[in-house]
Parts: sequence; structure tokens; C-alpha cells
Amino acid sequence: MTVDYVLELSKHSLITVIYILTPILGSGLLVGLAIGIFQAITSIQEMTLVFIPKIAVVGFVILLLIPWFLDILLNYTQELYAQIPLMVQ
Repeated sequence: MTVDYVLELSKHSLITVIYILTPILGSGLLVGLAIGIFQAITSIQEMTLVFIPKIAVVGFVILLLIPWFLDILLNYTQELYAQIPLMVQ
């Protein structure tokens, strides 16, 4: 196993993580931004107002995208297992 191979494997792992986390974090960011703007406009400074909508939206996005997440993880795992003989050389 060479340094280039380890770097390529690390790069592929990070890209897979980014594909999975981007929709989750992006939806949480957009909801937080929308609620922050709403709080600034209405002068409501309730701290708990942000958490429940964020949790609901992030949970909904996770449930909606589970098949896509599993497909990405399954393809990554299959590629990783297919490369095991190459790691031993």
C-alpha cells in the first residue's frame, strides 16, 4: 500500500461523507437562517424557537434521503471491498 493509494482512499472517503452530509447540514442551515431572520424582524428572542423546526426539517430530510444515502454507502463499501486484494500487494 503506497502513500498515493492511502491519499486517494482518504479523498474518496471524504467526498462520500460530503455527499451524505451536505443535504442534512444545508437544510439545517437554511432553516436556522430563516428563523434567525424571522426573529430579527419580529424581535422575538426565544432560544428554543430555533431547535424544534431544525430538528423536524433535518429529520424529514434524513428520512426522505435514506435510500440515496444507502446507495452511496453501498457503492463505497463495494468499491472498498473490491480493492482489498490491491491493498495486500
